[in-house]
Amino acid sequence: MNQNNQSFYVYKPKRFYVQVFIATWAFWLFAILFNEGLTCTIGMVLGVLCPASIAIITVFTSKSEALKKDFRRKIFNFWKLKPFYILGGYLIMAAIIFCSILFSLLFGGEIKQFSFIEGFTFNGPGVCSAFLTITLASILEEIGWRGYGEDSIAQYHSWFKESVIFGFVWAAWHIPLFWIPGTYQFEIRNMSYIYMFNFLISVVPMGFITTWVYVKNNRSMFASILFHLFVNFMQEKVAMTADTKCFETIFVTIAAAIIVLSNRDMFFEKRHIGNILE
Repeated sequence: MNQNNQSFYVYKPKRFYVQVFIATWAFWLFAILFNEGLTCTIGMVLGVLCPASIAIITVFTSKSEALKKDFRRKIFNFWKLKPFYILGGYLIMAAIIFCSILFSLLFGGEIKQFSFIEGFTFNGPGVCSAFLTITLASILEEIGWRGYGEDSIAQYHSWFKESVIFGFVWAAWHIPLFWIPGTYQFEIRNMSYIYMFNFLISVVPMGFITTWVYVKNNRSMFASILFHLFVNFMQEKVAMTADTKCFETIFVTIAAAIIVLSNRDMFFEKRHIGNILE
């Protein structure tokens, strides 16, 4: 390890995720207890802010100039993005959705799922609109997860193992949202607990695809934000049913497996371990 570049910084993933979960879940419990109007909105938004806020505080209160420089690079150096991999992520998600709907037709699904819907499938918590909710979630989550969280795990593990660990952590982080009125998670829980569990399961393989976009773009937060936004809007605007989204989890898993097998050097190399800032 080049100690000058690292500025002797030691990533602390356990501390980061414990802080994120405690802070986020505390605000979301507030939103659950006061589950309407402005109070619900404040609790939900403050919870969504926690990963990004804690990541920024962790980075800029550290004594590592390398860590601070890396954070700024990941979000502001957008001209160094690799559009091929961002577009590739978009096409993969479009193919997943197409195959999922096509497969659902074998089980009585309707052809109209290939259309776009007006509005959104949920209203947004309190006075927060659905559009604002998914936009905030996409931007703020990525600043938190890619700003510090994902790298803090990858500093000690291969990208494959990191994706597995982060996938389960990311899924668990969403759990309180299933009890906050107005959220997408609340709506699908009310429909069926099967859809709730499907959402949690689908997050894990989706983490591999997001990691692929992130790493292939030189660990760019901006690339991850663009991809996250695209996924969220496609999930909302394409007229897929909740049943079809269960099939979608199968195709997300298949796509993730293909990406891992096609990028074995990226996912299983260990050259970056201990040298993530280099």
